[in-house]
Amino acid sequence: MAPVSRLGQGVRDALSEGAALAQHIPGFVVRPAQQRLAVAVADAFESRGVLLAEAGTGTGKTFAYLVPALLSGMKTIVSTGTRALQDQLYFRDLPRVRDALGTGLATALLKGRANYLCRYRMEQTKGDARFSSRELVTQFQRVVAWSGRTQFGDMAELDALPEDSPLLPQVTSTADNCLGTDCPFWGECFVVQARQRAQTADIVVVNHHLLLADLALKQEGFGEILPGAQAFVVDEAHQLPELAAQFFGEGLGARPLVELARDAIGECKHVPGALASVQEPARVLEQAARNLRTAMDNLPQRGTAWRALDEVDIEPAFQSLADALRTLRDTLAPLREAAPGFDACHLRANDQLGRLQRWLGEGEMVSGTFPEENVPDTISTSVHWYELTPRGFRLQRTPLDVSAPLRRHREDSRAAWVFTSATLAVDGHFRHITQRLGIDECVELLEPSPFDWDRQALCYLPPRLPEPAARDYGPALIDALMPVLRASGGRAFLLFASHRALREAADLLRDAPWPLFVQGSEPRHVLLQRFRESGNGVLLGTASFREGVDVAGDALSVVVIDKLPFAAPDDPVFEARLDAIRRAGGNPFRDEQLPQAVIALKQGAGRLIRTETDRGVLVLCDPRLTQKSYGRVFLDSLPPLPRTRELADVQYFFAPHVG
Repeated sequence: MAPVSRLGQGVRDALSEGAALAQHIPGFVVRPAQQRLAVAVADAFESRGVLLAEAGTGTGKTFAYLVPALLSGMKTIVSTGTRALQDQLYFRDLPRVRDALGTGLATALLKGRANYLCRYRMEQTKGDARFSSRELVTQFQRVVAWSGRTQFGDMAELDALPEDSPLLPQVTSTADNCLGTDCPFWGECFVVQARQRAQTADIVVVNHHLLLADLALKQEGFGEILPGAQAFVVDEAHQLPELAAQFFGEGLGARPLVELARDAIGECKHVPGALASVQEPARVLEQAARNLRTAMDNLPQRGTAWRALDEVDIEPAFQSLADALRTLRDTLAPLREAAPGFDACHLRANDQLGRLQRWLGEGEMVSGTFPEENVPDTISTSVHWYELTPRGFRLQRTPLDVSAPLRRHREDSRAAWVFTSATLAVDGHFRHITQRLGIDECVELLEPSPFDWDRQALCYLPPRLPEPAARDYGPALIDALMPVLRASGGRAFLLFASHRALREAADLLRDAPWPLFVQGSEPRHVLLQRFRESGNGVLLGTASFREGVDVAGDALSVVVIDKLPFAAPDDPVFEARLDAIRRAGGNPFRDEQLPQAVIALKQGAGRLIRTETDRGVLVLCDPRLTQKSYGRVFLDSLPPLPRTRELADVQYFFAPHVG
């Protein structure tokens, strides 16, 4: 056994019986797996190495990386999967550990600029407010009132403002529409203040979106958002490759085009006579964006660029949009000196025109992908694709492989890197995630969940279900689940591979004796809160409920997964990635489809047992688990739950005399 470093020993001592955390944090339990993980993190910090660690639910991985980060005194960036987890880490976990250890290190919370109030855009909205409803007027009045008393300008402070409110883009900024040092509110900018706090802090908590936005900006040579760090901890690291593909690509959408047109008109009130020249080009741009969406009406919801451009009626609409952007850009050029806002709008028009031209592709297209110029070789192939919403569109250019820029940034940082999650390994190895993250050498640690699976859980594989593609699969599934739900008294998550299957199940369960909560009927956080409070509810959800959802205790005692979560075949990026693997001589199913599905299944299964006192049944309905050879890979990647095909075992598990 390798000797433990000084930091490693200090970390182990802090997590031991009767030590700092045990004395100061109520309910703290000494966990050997947590100590091993914490020592591995400490070793990575001291050696400036790379650690890849899967820590099963119940390991206590948050404390396992916070303790070494705090005791090392090293400048550390901690990145989490979502803003909700970021807030939980910063406002709950980090203060508890810091206070227990008695360290005086400074900490900071840093989010992307879209999370902070922009005073300039709020003032612009005051002067030219076009609200579509009375509710938006009320929301804006709340924002204005709050703006006078907030210290940090974090929009999350406004509980009454929905996360998807159309007001948000009107009172926050983007990298495109920020005026920078030309802004009259620069001296009191909340984004600038947040970055200044991060520059001087010892530990900075960010989310993956901000971390990756920083890497993408560095690649383009615009400088960094995050301060230089000696150590990075990436929690929920399984999400990073997919998110990285978004940030190393680029996109253009209907909403930014419409916002550009309206912002250009909004700036006219500062410059006498400008409206006469700007109004018509801005109107034409807004109309061109709407016309393009109309022209795409008959296309599938998602597809590749060549599919869209193959339609004779669509190409002229793209050309009209390009012409409109060019005209607005040229109109704004002589006004750039008149106002900072016009200069920003001119730059945005030029940038969006460039994005559109690159999406339309100049060069030979192969299998729906385009070779790109002036980008690193390993991300030189991008898939150009579109996605339609009821009133808008998104044109996206996504690289198929981001391992090279991730590797380069990691090496250039000369920092320690810790990648951790409850779901990184597939069938006991890390090959899939190391390839996608561009990791050539690292220390690997696999810490299984310490829960007592024999006592706490059961995995039920219902017998005699038809093939998942069969027409009667949905009704047969509900028939198989009804006795399980009767035995558990509801208290279940039913996770579906598609919205269509979810709707069918909701219809079949409409008269069931348990409160029914269906994804889409209410905001997610409201749905979860009502589910918890019901005590016997049945919640129906899709992929978004597979992770980041924590329902401990008796309220959730059954998790049902209807089908193995293979990625949708209509995803153009996934399809292009599989094609690239095939052309490179690989096996798309073995190398990509299977590992991705295994990690997704592990995420869903991880909703069931969250604490040492939870008990529950995992119901895996897909008959391919026992009928196909690859079913073993899924089952062997899960925690060691006892398995059964007998309904009587499930009924006995929930019987009152058991436990």
